Amino acid sequence: MDRTAQLTARRADRDIAYDPPPAADSPDAGAARVLEENWTGTSTVPSRGLYPHQWSWDSAFIAIGLRHISPLRAQTELETLLDAQWGDGRVPHIVFNPSVPLDAYFPSPDFWRSSTAGRAAGAPRTVQTSGIVQPPVHALAAWLVHRADPGLSRARGFLTRVYPRLAAWHRYLLHRRDLGGAGLASVVHPWEQGMDNSPCWDAPLRRVPPAPTRSFRRADLDHGAAEDRPTDLDYGRYVRLATDYRDGEYADGQGLFAVEDPAFNALLIASEHALAGIARELGATGTARHARAERLTAALIDRMWDPASGMFLCHDVRAGGLIPERGVSGLIPLLLPTLPRDIAATLVGTAHGPHFGLGRTTRLAPSYDLRGEAFDPHRYWRGPAWFNTGWLLERGLRTHGERDRAEALREAMLDLAVASDFAEYVDPYTGKACGTTRFSWTAALALDLLHDFEELMDSKGGNRE
Repeated sequence: MDRTAQLTARRADRDIAYDPPPAADSPDAGAARVLEENWTGTSTVPSRGLYPHQWSWDSAFIAIGLRHISPLRAQTELETLLDAQWGDGRVPHIVFNPSVPLDAYFPSPDFWRSSTAGRAAGAPRTVQTSGIVQPPVHALAAWLVHRADPGLSRARGFLTRVYPRLAAWHRYLLHRRDLGGAGLASVVHPWEQGMDNSPCWDAPLRRVPPAPTRSFRRADLDHGAAEDRPTDLDYGRYVRLATDYRDGEYADGQGLFAVEDPAFNALLIASEHALAGIARELGATGTARHARAERLTAALIDRMWDPASGMFLCHDVRAGGLIPERGVSGLIPLLLPTLPRDIAATLVGTAHGPHFGLGRTTRLAPSYDLRGEAFDPHRYWRGPAWFNTGWLLERGLRTHGERDRAEALREAMLDLAVASDFAEYVDPYTGKACGTTRFSWTAALALDLLHDFEELMDSKGGNRE
């Protein structure tokens, strides 16, 4: 049943003077209203001003929340994104809305030139996209969306249609993006990992000569304070990497930047477990996918686990070796069901220890080490707390039996989401809103936390029903 209209309808004013005033909006009504405001008819923009197109991992998180009020809209969200998939299997990080002016967002479609520069990689001709990717949360989202209303999903053939596309997406990452030879996927641009401006990228980015500032115009500064956004120097390096990738016709393995990231690969592993569930639903066996997920988990530990830091660290493929920066990405593997007990316990301790302060000095885990030299509580991904990483940590805590800590994090996320008007991100100490407000994945994940949901994976290694 679609509850969107029911939740977003405002109560009529009362005519009777002695009638009690209408109750304040409930959190779920407020969250649903944000998603309704940002709905375009086929997908949901992250925000109307700052991000006026469809973003890849945003849509996955949005679908996870939408499934509670409109399973049909949640399915449509993912289907619209996957309709823009490239022939080589990649799911682009932006699907552009042709009705939005080119100067509303940079880099715009005329920068990426997907239909021409991406022709050899099978870019679609009927829609303009970027040429890079974002974290693979999509199979996890599709499985959760299916389970929200299996009858509707089966009647529409939802999983039958999305499964081949999701499988092709994973093949692309596991083969074309195994740049380090360890079986793990590499990102070739900081924007691909999703935590765009993390200090974890500072060292590998130093190899990249920045594009001249006169060669691009930053539309993000029209909507956000400069002190909260990446610097011009960092942005110049982002533009240089994207330009080189485009001019190389989006061929993988040639660029100056190649990093194996723990969160990106943890989400790939979680989605492999989800694909196993989808395969079983469609009458096949999920054994091979569970086995692959477990092999990838072992590779992740071997390649990126750092006992001295008590967490996973990024691996610089080009320079070789771990990047000695503690980002929240290194806590996200807590999501994985077959993580060894001692590693899971250490991650829990690190999240609640002095470097992230969860539940002690911070209500939500900061995006970067509180004690790091580059920590900034307001600047994009260099310290602020984000709701999507909080949601992933909450699920991870529950997966490994930390129910009380998960519940405390859940309550903090809901309180801060509502108090900040569903902010893009917040100061981890004060909860003050940063970035834009009425942000779609914040609203969607608040909806998910407000509703009871079944765990995707049990503590023994995934839902194997």
